[in-house]
Amino acid sequence: QPMLARRPESAAPAPMAPRAGLAFTDGAPDPKLVPDKALARAFRRALLSPAFRAGADYGDARGSLPLRQALAAYLSSDRGVVADPEQLLITRGSQMALFLAARAALAPGQVIAVEEPGYPLAWAAFRAAGAQVQGVPVDGGGLRIDALEAALARDPRIRAVYVTPHHQYPTTVTMGAARRLQLLDLAQRHGLALIEDDYDHEYRFEGRPVLPLAARAPEGLPLIYVGSLSKLLSPGIRLGYALAPEPLLRRMAEARAAIDRQGDAPLEAALAELIRDGDLGRHARKARRVYRARRDLLAGLLEAHLAGRISFDLPAGGLALWLRCKAVSAEDWAEAAGQAGLALLSGTRFALKGPAPQAFRLGFAALDEGQIARAVQILARSVPG
Repeated sequence: QPMLARRPESAAPAPMAPRAGLAFTDGAPDPKLVPDKALARAFRRALLSPAFRAGADYGDARGSLPLRQALAAYLSSDRGVVADPEQLLITRGSQMALFLAARAALAPGQVIAVEEPGYPLAWAAFRAAGAQVQGVPVDGGGLRIDALEAALARDPRIRAVYVTPHHQYPTTVTMGAARRLQLLDLAQRHGLALIEDDYDHEYRFEGRPVLPLAARAPEGLPLIYVGSLSKLLSPGIRLGYALAPEPLLRRMAEARAAIDRQGDAPLEAALAELIRDGDLGRHARKARRVYRARRDLLAGLLEAHLAGRISFDLPAGGLALWLRCKAVSAEDWAEAAGQAGLALLSGTRFALKGPAPQAFRLGFAALDEGQIARAVQILARSVPG
């Protein structure tokens, strides 16, 4: 199987649809599903509130208290994560939260272990915070704990681990309960900080969502739990959050205040109302039904049109499918598909230093049924050779 060139470390996923074409994103939601009427009503009420019109001080760097309180209740009921509003930080998207987490947990020059293949935008955030990034391989169960132990033995500068256990990015696999416990034990024994990115927890189609590491972490373990409402609503709504113990949360808030004294007060008030009134939960249930149908349609079409050329495991959740190529270069296939009007994210975009996977991450959520069908037709016509 041909091997691709190593991926430049500074690159990051930036799927752009060809002009008048289609794109499989990295897993973006469909903005057409946003509960725009409920959001508009809540946003209008926030703008007309006496506190906002009087110019009240919203300057807490952690974000508005009503949203932190609503999120704390949401995380407790939906994910089993006991969250104190005082230990929650609201950010402009999860990217800011990842940067602040690395800034708080690591000294400049220290190393954070990350999954490989993995999420290049997280690596960029960690590097911007002054950390060095070391890849650790993943398999069908997520981050390999034996490989992480070996990396720790080789490099004592590793002081933190970044992990996406619910749906590993980009491969979509879920880390099982036994491996999660091994990771928590390893972090405790070596004094490591953990950064858990639970970027799409709401989208679980089969079975119950697996509880986050943050729901079972031993007391005293420096674990920073990062999430986002952007994946639940729309990429254009930039709102993330982080849950962290003191003093990590305090350091994150201080760093955030230095670059962005406060968040978007009306947006935060509107989203707090959506959570409290149940609108966000109703939207999540509707979106799950839509995205599950799109996942099943994509899987059926891939099997019908590309049997023998690809393989994949049907993801239990999430907004993307990890498609493995058989005996063909994914990069060549992506180039041919791009010329035919379909933008693809090949495995080279998710490799840190090791060989790039011969695979694609097919984000299906933002495509409707007709677009999915056309995309698979282009994919089938573009197989190299």
